[in-house]
Amino acid sequence: MEPLRINSRLVLPPRELSASYARSGGPGGQNINKVSTKVVLRFSLANSEVLGERRRQLLARALAPRLTASGELVIHASRHRTRSRNLEDARQRLAGLLAAALRPKKARKATHPTRSSKRKRLEKKQRRGEVKRTRRPPTDHS
Repeated sequence: MEPLRINSRLVLPPRELSASYARSGGPGGQNINKVSTKVVLRFSLANSEVLGERRRQLLARALAPRLTASGELVIHASRHRTRSRNLEDARQRLAGLLAAALRPKKARKATHPTRSSKRKRLEKKQRRGEVKRTRRPPTDHS
């Protein structure tokens, strides 16, 4: 297996990725019963040597729902009929997940509603209230 490039600054060496194979559902016809084409790719955040502590914490926080109890990220790939294409698919998905988690989040700028939007909102509320008032039964104040 060759190194996996995540972004311009991070490349995972092959020793940090573990691939295993299994029989899978999906396309393949009779071949599916004979050949193990499904790829299970594992990457351990906790034991990674190339990740610094800051990156490790950032990834652990961003990918928390996807991590196992031992801190591993597991990718299952069985879209294709061949093991090699499934391995490449799993590697690309892993790279995409890690790259997205490492990308800095855009800071939210606080904004205020415009004068026009406030006016429109109040006018809409008044119209709605008027519609509801016309639906009421007439009251008799004699």
